[in-house]
Amino acid sequence: MIELEEPKLKESSLKEPSLKEQRRGQKLAMSAAEIDEYLGTASTLRLASVGANGGPHISPLWFVWDGANIWLTSVVKSQRWVNLLRDPRVAAVIDGGDDFMSLHGVEVIGRVEPVGDVPRLNNPDERVAEPERLFGDKYGGGKYVSDERHAWLKLIPEKIVSWDYRKMSKG
Repeated sequence: MIELEEPKLKESSLKEPSLKEQRRGQKLAMSAAEIDEYLGTASTLRLASVGANGGPHISPLWFVWDGANIWLTSVVKSQRWVNLLRDPRVAAVIDGGDDFMSLHGVEVIGRVEPVGDVPRLNNPDERVAEPERLFGDKYGGGKYVSDERHAWLKLIPEKIVSWDYRKMSKG
């Protein structure tokens, strides 16, 4: 995988002043527009949190991308939730491909913060209106309905790494 280091200004919703840019492997890296497209359409990510003993805990989750942050819901009585409240540092991988030349994906390293009610109730809440709209469009046939067991987490990226081996065959 490829590391991001210093910010380089580009026209993209991905650019935040503190976001580090990928320096190596530019030929395989996705553009900001490709990352936006991929994160907008991919369905599952794997989220790594830090357990009480310092070890990793990995969970597959549905997510939405708002152009700057990844939004997740988590059961508030889960090991994942306990880990994230104790230590908000996370890494997430969203990837695909069936063979080496089709491997592609995005790794996001950052921190999460709870947003809105814990657990999320079915009342209007402007703080989570946009992720709920996006989530409903992506997974719920146009509507998001809380089960009152989950709560929203916003993953704020500090580093984004991407790769797309399909570009190798394009020359």
